Amino acid sequence: MSNISIIGTGNMARTIGARAVAGGNTVEVMGRDQSKAADLAKALGGGAPAGEWGAAPAGDIVIVALLYDGVVPVVAQYGDALAGKVIVDISNPFNSTFDGLAHREETSIAREVAKAAPAGASVVKAFNTIFRHVLEKGRPDVFIAGDNAQAKASVEAFIESLGLRPLDVGGLRMAHWLEGAGVVTVGLANHGMGNLDFSLSITELPV
Repeated sequence: MSNISIIGTGNMARTIGARAVAGGNTVEVMGRDQSKAADLAKALGGGAPAGEWGAAPAGDIVIVALLYDGVVPVVAQYGDALAGKVIVDISNPFNSTFDGLAHREETSIAREVAKAAPAGASVVKAFNTIFRHVLEKGRPDVFIAGDNAQAKASVEAFIESLGLRPLDVGGLRMAHWLEGAGVVTVGLANHGMGNLDFSLSITELPV
């Protein structure tokens, strides 16, 4: 099982944390508001501690569960405390109308995280195409992107511990397209599906 630190105390932090504890992983919660971090850690159970904001995370895998505009600044703030860690970005940089990306260049929050991260850290994009309640109650496929094979293997093992299927889409450059897929899920929710009770998945044809 994996040793995980989650930076953030919102709904996705709670959902991923709960599945992680249920999967037998060790989970640490870190938040700007120490009382919120402590409350979430207690709610998760499994002996989950609340780490000190800005201190070196205990986990080998650090999931940054923040709104997209806070991800890069927080990674920069943590700085060398993230050296040697696998940083997982789960954010979606939606524009104000939720029909496009907030950044116009062919980049991604994950690639910007990689620029801000210290030497020796690896970045993986994951979980951004899944609505929170689907992750909580369902068994969605989890698409991941990253440049470091060992880091992706660690994240894949963690995802499998949640009872989910990881699917590697390629290098970190593909994180831009995963963020685009996040926009597609919102479009489907608003139009073709008309609800949030679904996830993108891969169906293999029988041989």
